[in-house]
Amino acid sequence: MDDFIKQLLEEFRFPLTNPVLVFSIILLIILLFPIILRRFKVPGLIGLIISGIVIGPKGIGIIGENSIASEGWIKLFSTIGLLYIMFMAGLDLDLNQFKKYYRKSLVFGAMTFFLPLLLGFPVCYYLLDMGFMASLLTASMFSTHTLVSYPIVSKFGLTKHPAVAITVGGTILTDTAVLIILAIISSASSGNLDANFWIRLITSLTCFSLVMFLLIPRFTRWFLRKLDSEKTSQYILIMSVVFFSAFLAEVAGIEHIIGAFTAGLVLNKLIPHNSVLMNRIDFIGQSLFIPVFLIFVGMVVDYRVFFSGQTPLIFAGVLTGFAIFSKWFAALVTQWLCKLRPVERKVIFGLSTSHAAATLAIIMVGFQDKILDMNVVNGTVLLILFTCMVSSFVTENAGKALLVDLVDQSDDDFYETKLRNKHLVVAMNELNGNERLLEFAIQVSDPKVINPISVVSVLPSSKQAEKIIHKSRKNLEEIVKHFSGYETKLNTMATIDLNVASGISRVAMELVADVIIVNDSSNTNLIRIFNERDLLIDACDKTLFFCQIDQPSVNYNQIILLVPPLAELDASFVAWSERIVRFAHELKIKLVIYGTDPSAEAIRKVGLANNIPATFDFKLLESMEDFVPLDKISSEDFVVLVGARRGTISYFAELETLLSKLVKAFENNDRLIIYPGQTLDPTIARYDDISGSPIGVGVDTLAKIGKEVGSIFKKEE
Repeated sequence: MDDFIKQLLEEFRFPLTNPVLVFSIILLIILLFPIILRRFKVPGLIGLIISGIVIGPKGIGIIGENSIASEGWIKLFSTIGLLYIMFMAGLDLDLNQFKKYYRKSLVFGAMTFFLPLLLGFPVCYYLLDMGFMASLLTASMFSTHTLVSYPIVSKFGLTKHPAVAITVGGTILTDTAVLIILAIISSASSGNLDANFWIRLITSLTCFSLVMFLLIPRFTRWFLRKLDSEKTSQYILIMSVVFFSAFLAEVAGIEHIIGAFTAGLVLNKLIPHNSVLMNRIDFIGQSLFIPVFLIFVGMVVDYRVFFSGQTPLIFAGVLTGFAIFSKWFAALVTQWLCKLRPVERKVIFGLSTSHAAATLAIIMVGFQDKILDMNVVNGTVLLILFTCMVSSFVTENAGKALLVDLVDQSDDDFYETKLRNKHLVVAMNELNGNERLLEFAIQVSDPKVINPISVVSVLPSSKQAEKIIHKSRKNLEEIVKHFSGYETKLNTMATIDLNVASGISRVAMELVADVIIVNDSSNTNLIRIFNERDLLIDACDKTLFFCQIDQPSVNYNQIILLVPPLAELDASFVAWSERIVRFAHELKIKLVIYGTDPSAEAIRKVGLANNIPATFDFKLLESMEDFVPLDKISSEDFVVLVGARRGTISYFAELETLLSKLVKAFENNDRLIIYPGQTLDPTIARYDDISGSPIGVGVDTLAKIGKEVGSIFKKEE
């Protein structure tokens, strides 16, 4: 026993040398660190780098220098992660958008590449006193950018807007140009920048391009067709192409990350973004290789230099400040040349100012080739953090302003719902207590839709799963029999999942539903299985209807609809408002709308566009805090409260508190709480944890404090 304890203590002596133990600790860090730091609003990318600083040889020394040396396995995994980042960068670019707006994309690509490069070189060379090659490489780093805030414009439904398409196209050009400069600098750092070098470089690049753009696509397309049913083999094929491309790039005398990036561009059209293969590529990279690379970067960073003098802090401040300024200036010149509006310039600046994975990849190559020193690496880590925050904050505000302009210019066709987009999921496990919930679902559904409603029973996983599922299917059969008199067709499904929230979210995604209805009644509440609405709101991006319906619909006098300002700009506004208008028309009662003029006008247009002759009554409401007509609302009125998800255009700091107060005020009323859905492009979900949340939380807090102080003075008056 003593020998075992001694051996165990010996194995845990720092630095650790057992590769199995080191690997298990790294996996635990990948699992836990982003979760812990996310509570402090630290992006996952930065969290992994911080974890590397902590456990590395310059931190507490869990992992020593030998483990991250060139022959160590951590170095191998980090190299794979580096190649994976560049491959995904090429794979995610929308080439169709580039083709559509290629002229303006060329302008922006030229501006966002040359201006930061030309202005950044003298800053690095004269102000920071860096060498010629180091200044050139660092200045080229200013030119590159990563579309970290792309999920924000996707959530707002702006991915097809010209300003967004121009930015995406410019990204392709500037990243490619920066990588070519990296190849030249890496080769020239060895002192071989002569005529033979240029001849060799042009010849090797030509051969490399012929292989990559002519042979690789044809071979890969043929192989993918032959292996259509072999998903695992397809993934192995893609990875083989990526790493072989990296090898060819090195043989051609350029950096291996250029080969991986080119492989992403070449395979872009062959791998659908919404496919099993793409999901596997993204999952394995995001769960293992890319996190190991980020941890490795942290191990290289020496945080101690920040306490050794002013120079490291000056480096970090200058690099970060100029990176933001140069992208703003490039967006401004692009606005002048392309005759864009100021709000479009802000969108372009917001999207292009963030530096992340590609920037880190370039700097790390320069550091490993001994072109850049530790000050640049440390400064780049801080640059990534600040530019990502600024990018998210600017993009969110500019996106909201752009949405306002677009809605003002749109025609009535914008407000018409499409039959193919209508499918409603009702979550219930039994008929008892849910009869009126299903009646409501039928009343808000368009009878023209062939299969408008699916009744889903989600059950927790257990040893008795089979017995439970059989019982649930019998309950669903009773539901179908009970409503067989309706002309509406009901689809039923019983499924098992780890928890109800994830099960409902998964089924809704599989059925391509636009709305999910859940019983939120105090008598029968499926939500009580997982205690809070928040779990379902976080797990599912569909429009959610939380219903408390205890009375027969014949008792309702009118429908009271409370709409927050700017709700008409949310991507799913038409979907939920059409169902509420239809509900009022079906019951032949008046729909009383409390909200701003634009919201009320938008709801009226939804009714007209969808040929629903409902009766409306508009009550102007500049702010939701002004909604106190409790004496005008009886217990026989159906109350609809529209909420908003954090980060959407209609969200404001006090909304959740206000909704809670209204729910208590109308606890005797039948009510519906709506959380509009979000449209998020799954290909950019990997950047979802990098946002302006820290800034947003601070703004929300200040807003709440201001409201409270204002209310105190009002009371005193």
